[in-house]
Amino acid sequence: MSAGSRLPALGRLLLPLLLSISRPLAGEAARYDPTWESLDARPIPDWFDEAKFGIFLHWGVFSVPSFGSEWFWWYWQKEKREPYVKFMNANYPPGFTYEDFGPSFTAEFFDANQWADILKASGAKYIVLTSKHHEGFTLWGSKYSWAWNAVDVGPKRDIVAELASSIRNRTGLRFGLYHSLFEWFNRLFLEDAASAFMKRQFASLKSLPELYEIVNQYQPDILWSDGDGNAPDTYWNSTGFLAWLYNDSPVRDRVVTNDRWGAGTICKHGGYYTCADRYNPGHLLSHKWENCMTIDTKSWGYRRNAQLSDYLAIEDLVKLLVETVSCGGNLLMNIGPTHDGRIPVIFEERLKQMGNWLEINGEAIFSTKPWRAQNDSVTPDVWYTSKPKEDILYAIFLKWPSSGTLVLGEPKGIPRKTEVMLIGYAEPLPWVSLGEKGMMVATPLLSFTKLPYQWGWTLRITHAY
Repeated sequence: MSAGSRLPALGRLLLPLLLSISRPLAGEAARYDPTWESLDARPIPDWFDEAKFGIFLHWGVFSVPSFGSEWFWWYWQKEKREPYVKFMNANYPPGFTYEDFGPSFTAEFFDANQWADILKASGAKYIVLTSKHHEGFTLWGSKYSWAWNAVDVGPKRDIVAELASSIRNRTGLRFGLYHSLFEWFNRLFLEDAASAFMKRQFASLKSLPELYEIVNQYQPDILWSDGDGNAPDTYWNSTGFLAWLYNDSPVRDRVVTNDRWGAGTICKHGGYYTCADRYNPGHLLSHKWENCMTIDTKSWGYRRNAQLSDYLAIEDLVKLLVETVSCGGNLLMNIGPTHDGRIPVIFEERLKQMGNWLEINGEAIFSTKPWRAQNDSVTPDVWYTSKPKEDILYAIFLKWPSSGTLVLGEPKGIPRKTEVMLIGYAEPLPWVSLGEKGMMVATPLLSFTKLPYQWGWTLRITHAY
């Protein structure tokens, strides 16, 4: 027998062995290569889709001037916007630098347990704290951010450690960390940018080591990267880091990531998509996404000069939550604490209001799936979620019908089988079939003040199609 005729037989013998080596065994976690093709194939852990609602916290040295925006340093020093320049000239001495704000970031009223209780009361299932924003100041004692961190300057406390402990021990919420890949005025980053990012000093000596540091020290459930700037993902070695995160890190089985891992990655690569700040497409997407937005419509950080009209009302927030979840997204709602560590009362009020609404309506939000229609074709202010395994459809309507009836153009009920309940109301609601035009539901004849809750109402409809 010739050598050539023996090779196919040998190949057949070796093939099962090769396959067993290349694919994970039953119960063994998959491993991912440092390529987008491989990394993008990683399923997002189920807990994230079930959670639906989280709270974002933007806190840092920008909370000291608390004027205009968390981009205060950039607008004042780089763009030299007139309101920021005038503010500094009027209130601070000549030669005052942004770094001089650091010692005033005191956090003397920061009580991690109190924050945890307030955040828990919102009904949210996860929180994301800015461990480091674009100013470069870290809220933990990073050895890669010497003299520009919360342990060396200002609070002299490890903010990340304190909040992580309180969130986990008191609430059961998932704990996430935001991290800015870049820093506006870091000398190494500016030198790398001047080289068209051919140099990688900042990425290799500062940003990437910080990422490994916070993952190993604080084991976040979410790593919310913010790096959709001029530097490409290859500069950050994003695929290499994510391969380690998914394969070998202490959070590899549960961690969730977003899509901001370098120029061109947003809404394209990574974990769930954010696509843009305050992203709300209004229709179902094929990929898991998140609507990160702010209660203060003009800033992510706390602003002393904010007006009441700048804040979204609870009706607006409920509407955003319902729209987002109906379209398959999660809502990440942002608040901005003060430099001394307080959650302003207007934010606390909004959080508690949302928690009150979710206490009754949460079953139509948490662990739901998008339905075949996201909102109603006849009554546009009605949005749908579902629990297919239980044959339950939820119709969340944001305006109480003054006519006493609510027409739903999408669901079709089955006579003597379909039941309609108003969540929070004891009795089933009468309904009639409109054939292919849907169904009409009779709402309770109650005054607005006697309704079980406000800001949005939920019908639980069983056996509809």
